[in-house]
Amino acid sequence: MDVSVIKNNIFEVRGQRVMLDYHLAALYQVETRALKQAVRRNMERFPEDFMFQLTPDEFKMLQLDLDDMDPEEPKTGRHSKYLPFVFSELGVGMLSSVLRSATAIEINISIMRAFVLMRQLALGLSELHDRVERIEQEMGMKFQDVFQILQHLLGGNGGRTIVEGFKPKKGLTKQHPVPIP
Repeated sequence: MDVSVIKNNIFEVRGQRVMLDYHLAALYQVETRALKQAVRRNMERFPEDFMFQLTPDEFKMLQLDLDDMDPEEPKTGRHSKYLPFVFSELGVGMLSSVLRSATAIEINISIMRAFVLMRQLALGLSELHDRVERIEQEMGMKFQDVFQILQHLLGGNGGRTIVEGFKPKKGLTKQHPVPIP
């Protein structure tokens, strides 16, 4: 299973990375109804940090994200009268004990790898952000030092020499300091 397909089906809801029940059902090659039924029969295995049902507002926001992300995606589950379940990484792991097919095991392994990959990418981005901030601070200080040195070398007036008591003749412009004959 291609991990990028799975990554595109992982969303953030309530501060958790989750997958929708109908995406999981499609990956496991079962009907969403069957997946939900298996979960309902085993609710004690799915505490709130493993699985929860979306609120109507969360579902609307997620639908906007889905429409923006992949116009080719099948609409299965979006127009259901029931709000979808979403499963965290832990919940997806628990699904393997509820859905006992060879396909479910294979897909679960791929999904778990996708979650790990996304976590690694997030850590990498965080480290990169920290490095960029450090460089910006260092460069900001160095730029400030260079700017002050240039100001000092240029006499604080941008390199123009100011002669006290000098008054330009009438008709001289800033562009032509010496009259053109």
